[in-house]
Amino acid sequence: MGVIGQGSSADQSPVALPPSAESAKAAAVLKEFPGGGAAPVILVVTRTDGEALTPADLAAADAARGRMVAETGTGGPPIPVTASEDGKAALAPVPIDSTLSGFALNDQVKSLREAAKSGLPGDLTTNVTGGPAFGADIANAFSGANITLLAVTGAVVALLLIITYRSPVLWLVPLLVIAFADRVAAVLGSAIAEGTGMTADGSTSGITSVLVFGAGTNYALLLISRYREELRSTGDHRAALRTAVRFAGPAIAASNATVVLALLTLLFASSPSTRSLGVQAASGLVVAAVFVLLMLPPLLALFGPKLFWPFIPRPGGEQITATGAWHRVADWVSNHAGRVTVASTAVLIVLATGLLATPVGLNQIDQFRVSADSVAGYRTLSAHFPSGLTDPTRVIGRSDAGVALEAAIRSTPGVISVNPAGNSASGLGQWQVVLAAEPASEASFDTIAALRDSVHRADPGALVGGSDAQALDAKNAAVHDRWVVIPAILIVVLAVLYILLRAALAPLILVAATVLSTMAALGLGGWVSVHLLGFPALDNTTPLFAFLFLVALGVDYTIFLVTRAREETPQHGTRGGIVRAVSATGAVITSAGIVLAAVFTVLGVLPLIVLTQLGIIVGLGILLDTFVVRTVVIPALFTLIGPAIWWPAFSRAEIEPAERA
Repeated sequence: MGVIGQGSSADQSPVALPPSAESAKAAAVLKEFPGGGAAPVILVVTRTDGEALTPADLAAADAARGRMVAETGTGGPPIPVTASEDGKAALAPVPIDSTLSGFALNDQVKSLREAAKSGLPGDLTTNVTGGPAFGADIANAFSGANITLLAVTGAVVALLLIITYRSPVLWLVPLLVIAFADRVAAVLGSAIAEGTGMTADGSTSGITSVLVFGAGTNYALLLISRYREELRSTGDHRAALRTAVRFAGPAIAASNATVVLALLTLLFASSPSTRSLGVQAASGLVVAAVFVLLMLPPLLALFGPKLFWPFIPRPGGEQITATGAWHRVADWVSNHAGRVTVASTAVLIVLATGLLATPVGLNQIDQFRVSADSVAGYRTLSAHFPSGLTDPTRVIGRSDAGVALEAAIRSTPGVISVNPAGNSASGLGQWQVVLAAEPASEASFDTIAALRDSVHRADPGALVGGSDAQALDAKNAAVHDRWVVIPAILIVVLAVLYILLRAALAPLILVAATVLSTMAALGLGGWVSVHLLGFPALDNTTPLFAFLFLVALGVDYTIFLVTRAREETPQHGTRGGIVRAVSATGAVITSAGIVLAAVFTVLGVLPLIVLTQLGIIVGLGILLDTFVVRTVVIPALFTLIGPAIWWPAFSRAEIEPAERA
């Protein structure tokens, strides 16, 4: 997954493959071969009228190739232009430095495209495609996107804060605190990732900024909401602020700890970029919580209640725990707890079934929402040249086992041709293998798996690499990470809730409700992405990241709600406690949910499908969590279960007098 870069990390591309993957090992060993330090981009030339290329056109194509080679400065023997069988397209590989990454790679490919077009006849069209060109187009898609993302995110948060507070000045205070926290988090996160040996790259700062703005705004909303509530009870605004910090602070700290620990479970992932995201995002959210708890209260104390102008809260005002729209909603839900539980659970289960009709796994050419030259060139190649010809699979093995290896390759179903491609000084041989299947398709993955079985029998140390092998290994790494990280997330969330609530049943109920809501969001968001918006599939990484953000951030709202319910229960009973908790937190949770959903939806301004999908799923999930789980499901369940939900934190004897009252 690629996002914008920050600082020096912007110069590095995401690393999805773990070093232990066979294709990653093959890529490292390839550097031992002559020319192994180079990776080819592919020049594709066609006529604008779609007719066959003339000899003069082929000469112009060769001249374009020559200009590109001169631009790279790599030298080496010239590789002639090859025409397709139908004569309507021509290609030529041009090797470039394989160590280029990120914006440096984008600059190199951009100069090659300009060189190819310079002096080209007007009736010819060129495209530059191939693995490096795809990487360059991803980097180019985010050129300057950090400014765009931050500007749109800041504008969305500002607008929603203005609507929430209905004040022309109050919104500025939390927004400036969070914006400052985001900049500190960006620098600190990159430094920590690099200092701990992580693969710092440009793929994580955008998501980290979204998390810092989203979660930081949630924390600020909770604190300011409690401050405003306390101002209705006392005329001393500093005493009101101290009370607000005393009660909201632990909820903010607990919710922050949950999200941070959940993000750190990404350290169990195999993908270097995923692990880096865990470290950078976790450090960013710690910074957000510290700034809200340490910088925001002094600023609120400095300006006093006049920040709320024109709706300044006064002592003796309406108490939100016993009146208002949210109190009426919570009271109705608790009076119809059984029917509400059945109906809302059924709706979430139906939405979750959307997962069954949602394919997972995007091809490289399906990553962009916008036009990209590498994609256009690839489609032209696919239309005029055999699949796999321009990007063959690589097999590397012992030279002394060459005969057996070549025989094993040729005997593998799905292999069209195999050609020896030289030997290294260390006694290894290389073979280029053309597959019949479409690149990065399930058929190509089956062929790669069969090819590995074949060559490993001939040489146990043989390696199968290339783009198809890398795509297969990336898919397997994503599946592995889901099976490892998702249980770790649930264990972390359960542990925090047990420590916070000290009840046996409540954490299990809360996590079960959150998981069901998350699965419903994945089902609904996946259905919208594939069947409504027409995306081919979910990206391999989308389910894991969506699950992580939805569970971790959803528990934020759970903690805001249940810590208030725990505060109210001894005096008002289980039903009264949860009703008053919804009354007190309904507005702030709704505001926070809308802000967070909107902030994640901002990811849609970036041009990669994976980020659009993540924004859709997380945005929908947060709204489900806000309006269904926190408002309906949890109050209904707490009412149905009664005092047993809090055992042993509160005994039935402690709560029953309040229940009877």
